Amino acid sequence: MAATKAALVKTNDVNSRSELEQLPNLFSRLGDDVMQLLNSQLALLKVELKEEANTFARGAIMIAVGAAIGGIGFALLNVAVALGVSTLFARANLSQPASYALGFVATGVFYLLVGGILIALMKGRLAKQQLVPERTVAELRKDKQWLKNEL
Repeated sequence: MAATKAALVKTNDVNSRSELEQLPNLFSRLGDDVMQLLNSQLALLKVELKEEANTFARGAIMIAVGAAIGGIGFALLNVAVALGVSTLFARANLSQPASYALGFVATGVFYLLVGGILIALMKGRLAKQQLVPERTVAELRKDKQWLKNEL
């Protein structure tokens, strides 16, 4: 019976030493896995931010185009108003300059409407965009939960 106890104690000592020797290796692997996980999360974040930046750049370009068209309409409307007012003061009946003024007004209103519609559409699209990269946040939450469970 004494021999069995000695064998058990010796076996337990060997098992505990091998477990202690494996512990640093396990921590090293855990550290490597966490670093690899963080690197993949950063790569995902970069991809999502690049996608969001491209969407916002396209929207900003369309807003700029709409603003330019609206600016042209505003300039034409101002010229038309000036011609119309000068014509009204010169004579009470409509003349050729007055007809030009009406043409400028119609063109100016058209450009203002087109520019306003473009700006409103792109503003609405950009307002729907989310600034938070959802996939990255979801992955980080999963990883946080996993780390809590592991530690």
